[in-house]
Amino acid sequence: MNSLTFSSRLRLVARMLVAVPVAVAVSSLLASCAQPVRQDQGYAPVILISIDGFRPDYLNRGVTPNLNALAATGALAEAMRPSFPSITFPNHYTLVTGLRPDHHGIVGNTMEDPRIQPNGRFKLSDHGAVADRRWWDEAEPVWVTAEKQGVRTGTMFWPGSEADIQGVRPAKWLPFDGKLPPVARVDTLLGWLDGATAPASPFGFMTLYFDDVDHAGHEFGPDASQTTEAAAHVDAAIGRLLNGLKARNVNANIVVVSDHGMAAISKQRVVRLDKLAPEDSFRTITSGTYAGIEATPGQEAALAAALLAPHEHMQCWRKGDIPARFVFGHNARVSSFLCLAEVGWMIVPDQKGEERTNEGGAHGYDNAAPEMGALFLASGPAFRHVTLNSFDNVDVYPLLMSLIGVKPLPNDGNVAPLLPALK
Repeated sequence: MNSLTFSSRLRLVARMLVAVPVAVAVSSLLASCAQPVRQDQGYAPVILISIDGFRPDYLNRGVTPNLNALAATGALAEAMRPSFPSITFPNHYTLVTGLRPDHHGIVGNTMEDPRIQPNGRFKLSDHGAVADRRWWDEAEPVWVTAEKQGVRTGTMFWPGSEADIQGVRPAKWLPFDGKLPPVARVDTLLGWLDGATAPASPFGFMTLYFDDVDHAGHEFGPDASQTTEAAAHVDAAIGRLLNGLKARNVNANIVVVSDHGMAAISKQRVVRLDKLAPEDSFRTITSGTYAGIEATPGQEAALAAALLAPHEHMQCWRKGDIPARFVFGHNARVSSFLCLAEVGWMIVPDQKGEERTNEGGAHGYDNAAPEMGALFLASGPAFRHVTLNSFDNVDVYPLLMSLIGVKPLPNDGNVAPLLPALK
């Protein structure tokens, strides 16, 4: 099987798809074809780039020539559907594990787990929690599986990469530094490539993360000129990466994604929980576009009656009754009640929360909402020029694993929607 050409393998996929279900056929083929990347087989590392909060329509603003050039020679999706909740940490971990947040355990940017002490609380701003592998160990990301199978990896920032997940770290990584400019992030990654000169030590998989577009979208809104400027800024850094790779004769497979989109919000579109339920009957684990809520002891029935009644611009469920299409609510870290706002609205616990609501942008809404659509484009020796239909972001993981030649773990993804992109 390993002697087949890539085109022969794809033809075999087509024959297999006729005979057996898609998921079984594709996973079987990828498992049999997985081999570690070797220098003597042609050096084509996979570089996974995340532009946090980048909506696909940002490509139409005339400020992203490098991204548009990649799309012109490679594969571009109409949109990629994030997983629910459509926020940063859950979706970044989904992209590199192929698991929904309910299955990989990173169910929010803020969450609680009494099994993890001393305080059992996770926040993306808490470096100690972010670097604690106990929060991440319910799944295994690409770089851990790759390192276990002999493929060298480097993460120039990615949620989860600061922890020794399953006791394994990437060969190269850095603690997240939001102040590090995009060009410095690119230069760091290029420097790692310069250090991998021995035949036995090429990188098979690398990540690169940019957060400028997300910050601008939150502060100013998705339609603001500042958000467009941030997209241009990141695009210039990607141009620097492409030039650096060309100068080094590295013909990489580049996969560019975002974790979610962005929707405009307003101080005039706010739902206050303390106006619906007694203030002492609940505490919010997280709030905003959606809210995770726990009842105070003895107030469960009163809180349920208040939240589960019909509301304008918001719907609430017990965690066990969350609609199945969200694939959310079975993990122990999901709060007892989930309330989801209508796109453009925000849920806050009280007056202070209302006062903190800005006139910018937010995400975390229904992952099927068009405003939450994420970017996917890919270019390199493995890809051909094609426009892909929308697909779920869990499908990226089996694609990555096949590109780097590593056997994937069981996952929620299906590579079939992405096969038309491969040469």
